[in-house]
Amino acid sequence: KEFYVQGLGCTLGRETENSIILGLYGHQLVGHITDMLLTAQRGIYPRHFGIVFSHLDMWQKLDQRATTQQLSYHQPAKQRFLGKITEHYTFFLEDPFHNLLEFKYYVQPVAILGAQNFDLIGDQ
Repeated sequence: KEFYVQGLGCTLGRETENSIILGLYGHQLVGHITDMLLTAQRGIYPRHFGIVFSHLDMWQKLDQRATTQQLSYHQPAKQRFLGKITEHYTFFLEDPFHNLLEFKYYVQPVAILGAQNFDLIGDQ
């Protein structure tokens, strides 16, 4: 709860002894307590969740907030695929349960769900 509400700035929704609902940039996140062993993965694949910002300044503000709140970066902020249709700004955070969260801004919005003829996804 501290990571998501105080750290990321999520709004707090319903909460029970075993679960929580959070609002993050218009999206709902639901967390549940588990007794399963949670382990970190080495890289960003195969599992991560992402939010795409429509404006670069929103992405920059969250990056600054994460730094100020001393959240755990899995990968620091950087720009990827310069000059390609998929050029974007990105950073990854790791929550206390080893969930990887990606936050990015695409220079060309068509890269978000368009550009089906461009067959590169990630670091293939």
